[in-house]
Amino acid sequence: MIESTLQLDGVSLDAENDRVTGPGGTYHLTPMECRLLEVLMLHPGQVVSRASLMKYVWQTSYVDDTRTLEVHICTLRKKIESDPGDPKYLRTVRGVGYVFVTE
Repeated sequence: MIESTLQLDGVSLDAENDRVTGPGGTYHLTPMECRLLEVLMLHPGQVVSRASLMKYVWQTSYVDDTRTLEVHICTLRKKIESDPGDPKYLRTVRGVGYVFVTE
């Protein structure tokens, strides 16, 4: 854990207590969700590759199956996005990775 609290464009991550507050309210995060959101929020506007996320969050260089990553992104979107089907914050960059978008 690098920062205890990160705040970007209406999303606040309390990494010390594994909580996120967004447009839809405050939610508890699993440790993996917390680490994943933390790394994306520490690099706002920058695409973070799947390989980097797998290495940072799951401490693995295995990227042949990133379904676990995709499921965690989906769960995070449900917790921080007003419309998870049309995400404002957590966007996919096809074939590369994910980006936390700030305005």
